[in-house]
Amino acid sequence: MHTFTLQDERSAQVTAVPDLFLDYYMPSANGEFVKVYLYLLRAAGCREVNVSLSSIADFFFCTETDVIRALRYWEKAGLLALSFDDGGIVTNIRLLPLTVPGQTANVPESAGKTEVSASASGEEIQTPAKPKQLSSGRIQALKQNEDIRQLLFLSEQYLGRTLSPGDISRILYFYDELHFSAELLEYLVEYCVSKGSTSLHYIEKVGLAWHEAGITTVEMAKQETTTYNRKYFPILKAFGIRNRNPVSREIADMDRWLDEYGFSQELIAEACARTIAQTGQPSFSYAEGILSKWKAQNVRTLQDVRALDEQHRQKQKTSARDASAQKSSAPNRFNNFHQREYDYAKLEQQLLNQ
Repeated sequence: MHTFTLQDERSAQVTAVPDLFLDYYMPSANGEFVKVYLYLLRAAGCREVNVSLSSIADFFFCTETDVIRALRYWEKAGLLALSFDDGGIVTNIRLLPLTVPGQTANVPESAGKTEVSASASGEEIQTPAKPKQLSSGRIQALKQNEDIRQLLFLSEQYLGRTLSPGDISRILYFYDELHFSAELLEYLVEYCVSKGSTSLHYIEKVGLAWHEAGITTVEMAKQETTTYNRKYFPILKAFGIRNRNPVSREIADMDRWLDEYGFSQELIAEACARTIAQTGQPSFSYAEGILSKWKAQNVRTLQDVRALDEQHRQKQKTSARDASAQKSSAPNRFNNFHQREYDYAKLEQQLLNQ
């Protein structure tokens, strides 16, 4: 993995964004909310800027209601405090010091609760909202361990960037508090990067899921991830879906097809192919319609599917033949009148006598 050098040649007029915001608050926030908070940071360092709800709304081409919604979110997250007049109009916004979620009362809305995350097997489990921050003294003590130094070095190589102090604390939390071995942590980072994510937030969620699942060794983690990949990713591939994990609703559908319906990967892939042929895009609901019908018809193999296809074709031919016969036997409306009868010999004689 290639690394690069980052040089800063900007002017002195810059806006400082706290690392705690980037590490803990930004990943789970709505993008529009993040923009409003960054705007407030920018405005707080520029005395000549007059801030109002309308000016923020105009700047982001949104409504004042959208701005209020963002402010309310950050107020609940503990990043700012709002003051209102008797009419409910915002009169003051006070930016508050940031703290690590879970350590003080000023925490994100989700702190102190549990959040749902997907385990490597796709099962939704309850995990702690955020790992706690290790002290700088504890981090320095851990860094005396050669295995830890090697782990941090390899993590930087996998992630393609230098780890911030917050990143290091979040990784070492698993070693110090959850008792992950250095080898298991290295595999955790490697696995997440192989799935296309270098986000510490994503790595944390996978690691917490492994902890809840009782995974303590690299071998257990590999078995879990191999089972997960073997079960779901062939179906995603049949749909043409790559470079992402399935979401919980898709996992529920695939579990039903595999476990409840008892279909093979081959049959499910055929349903996926027919879905793409009919809709032009992956659709789990359309595939569910196909597979539930096959389940009701007691389909077990591709031969059963082909037999149903042949029955359908024969039925269509019979219907077309019956319709054609019925059409040909119907009376012609142009001939549906009384035909006159003539005595041509008598008519000829009359013409000769004239």
